[in-house]
Amino acid sequence: MAIQTTDFLVVGGGIVGLTLALELKRRHTDSSVTLLEKELACGLHASGRNSGVLHAGFYYSANSLKAQLTRDGNTQLAAYCTERGLPLSRCGKLVVATSAEDLEGLEELQRRGVANGVRLEALSAAEIRRIEPRARTHEWALFSPSTATLAPAVVVASLVADALRAGIVICTGVAYRKRGRGEGGVLTSAGPLAAGYVVNAAGLYADRVARDYGFSERYRILPFRGHYLVSEPGALPMRTHVYPVPKLANPFLGVHITRRLDGSVKIGPTATAALWREHYGGFGGFALSECLAIAGRELALLARDRTFRRLAAEELVSGTRQGILRRAAALVDGVRPDAFRQWGSPGIRAQLYDLRAHKLEMDFRYEGDDRSFHVLNAVSPAFTCALPLATYLGQRIDERLSGPARIEEASLNAAGAAP
Repeated sequence: MAIQTTDFLVVGGGIVGLTLALELKRRHTDSSVTLLEKELACGLHASGRNSGVLHAGFYYSANSLKAQLTRDGNTQLAAYCTERGLPLSRCGKLVVATSAEDLEGLEELQRRGVANGVRLEALSAAEIRRIEPRARTHEWALFSPSTATLAPAVVVASLVADALRAGIVICTGVAYRKRGRGEGGVLTSAGPLAAGYVVNAAGLYADRVARDYGFSERYRILPFRGHYLVSEPGALPMRTHVYPVPKLANPFLGVHITRRLDGSVKIGPTATAALWREHYGGFGGFALSECLAIAGRELALLARDRTFRRLAAEELVSGTRQGILRRAAALVDGVRPDAFRQWGSPGIRAQLYDLRAHKLEMDFRYEGDDRSFHVLNAVSPAFTCALPLATYLGQRIDERLSGPARIEEASLNAAGAAP
């Protein structure tokens, strides 16, 4: 890494880090911006393992900023894909009821859609067959025409190209190690550098980086692993995504059916606790101290949070291959076990845990001051939200650069929002 000084240093090359780097360069055109990514390419973790669903914004509590960012992100990212000629399928999404118990939740989603300005269509069980002949529902369902499918890795690659054209220096294969000595000092795997302002978008490691700067004192990352089953193209022809009505108190949306760009189908994901931050499979990235700390927090959450206990129990029963297939079969007809023999690449969700309240943090959350800024909880649908989220966070960074020396933690004001 030849660079030794930079005005802005962004740690993390996922979609949040890339869009934030571009936003900082747009706001501070005469400033240098450098992005560190510990892997050999950007977007190899959560961003590259994303489901590829461009969400619409009706899951979140009425008029919350998270709902606004999702709605606006849907429009902006779809437009970005169209302008750049990137793959985009406007296939829509059905949310179906598996029983009468889901109808109240379906009505709540409809209310939120209206309040958030997101177009939804209420359809009878007969009417949904015109959109997706295989779909099943109890009495009625919701259709979201603005939900779409994109190619996450292609979007990330395009943003990397945008960043390089803008003059942003991207250092791949270079990891943040710790805060260094002196004003703005940062130690990396390629040596020290001096940064005027540090922006932490490190995902699974965001809390570690933040603690070097005196932040994330009450928060730690808890990793959750998601597995999908994947069909061959055409094995289960689907016209649209099909989702169940979510339990709005849960941080996850439940097993759903995702139509991919190549005609294949994914069903899942599971939501099992990972035992270390990059616990994708086997013992890659294993660290005993990290494993013990994470296991301790998960046990504390099990002991104190009834909703989490129920979710964990459900995953033990239905997080197996047979359980995933059974849940998918409740949503659509024609789910054959022989069509889903392959597991897709697992993903890890970096979920923030509040040590004081002993609960999972459902909202985006950030902390920072006039020297550093830390995106602690960029949870789903951060990929959809990335463009307007970067604008919003760029404003918050500028406030800190021109404001008091320290500004306390903040969230995006989505209290009570669904995941």
